[in-house]
This record gives sequence, C-alpha cells and structure tokens, in this order.
Amino acid sequence: MEGQKRNAIIEVEGLTKKFGEITAVDDISFSVKRGEIFAFLGPNGAGKTTAISMLTTLIKPTSGKLLINGYDPVSEQDAARRSFGIVFQDPSLDHELTGHENMDIHGILYNMPKKVRKERIETLLNLVELQKRKDDQVKKYSGGMKRRLEIARGLMHLPQILFLDEPTLGLDPQTRNLLWDHIRELNRKENVTVFLTTHIMEEAERVADRVAVIDYGKIIDQGSPRELVERTGTSSLEEAFLDLTGRTIREEKAETMTQMMSSHMRRR
Repeated sequence: MEGQKRNAIIEVEGLTKKFGEITAVDDISFSVKRGEIFAFLGPNGAGKTTAISMLTTLIKPTSGKLLINGYDPVSEQDAARRSFGIVFQDPSLDHELTGHENMDIHGILYNMPKKVRKERIETLLNLVELQKRKDDQVKKYSGGMKRRLEIARGLMHLPQILFLDEPTLGLDPQTRNLLWDHIRELNRKENVTVFLTTHIMEEAERVADRVAVIDYGKIIDQGSPRELVERTGTSSLEEAFLDLTGRTIREEKAETMTQMMSSHMRRR
C-alpha cells in the first residue's frame, strides 16, 4: 500500500462530505496511480458526483485529506486545477465558435503562449481526428465529434489527470468504441491519468486498470475488474457491480442528492 501511495497521483484518505444531517460521502479512502485508467462506479445517488466535486475543487470536504498531483485542492486550488482537465456530463463547448477557437480560448485562459497553443491544438486535434474540421462551427459537429473535442480541450493545458464524467452518455455503440480508442491512445501517448465514471459496466471492464465501487457514500470494494469479478464469484463486472450494490433503483435518493448539490453550489 505504501508503495502504491508513493506512485499515486490522486490520494484520498478519510474523505467525508456532509450536507446538514445528510452524509453524502462517508470516510472514503483510495489512491490512483500515475498513468492508469481508474473507474469510479456507483448507482445513482451513491456519492460519485460529490466525491468528484471535492477532487476538482468545486466543493470543500467536511473532513479528510486529498491530494491531486501532490496539491491540496482546498488550500492550493490553482495548482491543483492546473494538474487536471475535466469533461462534464453536460456539454460545455461554445457552439458558435469553431473547434479551433474553442481550443484556443481554453489555452488563453491558462496563459499558454501563442506558439505553444498553436502546436498543442494541432497535436490534439490530430489525435482525436478533428484536424480537418477545426474551422467548422461546433454546432455542425455530430455528438461524437463534440465529445472528442471536449476531451481534446480538457488536455489543452497539459494536465496530468483527465476527469471524465459519463463521457459516452447518449452516444451510439460505434461512436463509444471510437471514443474509448481515442482515450486509450491519449492515455498512452500523453501518459495522462484517466479518472472516469460510467454506468456502462462493459466499458469500465474493458478500459479500466482498476475500479472503485461506491454506494451510500462508502467505498465497498476496489481492485482490478478481474479481482472484483473473482471476489464476487460472478462472470462480469456488471454482475459483480449488481452483487455489491443490489438491484434496487436509486432514483429518489439521486434526485435528493442533486438538489442538495445544486443548493450548495448556488450558495457559494
């Protein structure tokens, strides 16, 4: 464990977040190794979004410790933010701008010199196969193209970690497969650590080096997909996930947690 921590780019220990009397994240601990693809899985309302919001400096923990690339997201927000890129569930591109312009503005926000921005944009758009469409307005892109552009933009400022929150939501199987091919290629070429959430267990089983399963705010198991399958005596990660978390639909709790998160963010 100590060896894993020395190689960790994300370290979480005893992390807790309470909203009044509700404990959304309850004393969780895990680490993510530099350069790995790590899947953070859980049912609706399990605490995933709250945990990621703490990791990415959006909300402050109630207690516990966390480090992002060696930086404390609470006391060293700017340094922590420069260490990661993030692709949210909801689209965040400017559809009136071109693909190139969306990338360039992101680089400007991170004070990247013009020459560096130009080289970086060319490299990333080539990697996600959008170079030929760079001068088209984003509103003319397909859903898969927009997702690829968001991922490229998230890597624009040379982060060491990329957070992907349901990156293939709403995409058809062919586009999902292509997107994961690009993510694996970026992971390999850029040596970027990928921290992802998904409800498609087959995706996590196929691409993740390790997974952590969270439910009712607690980490209930973690390890490689194969290890979770073996420990639960099941035949797939999806079956292992259901074995660990049950088959009850969590929509009511998920709605409550979303409302609390939204209320908290509005008060900031």
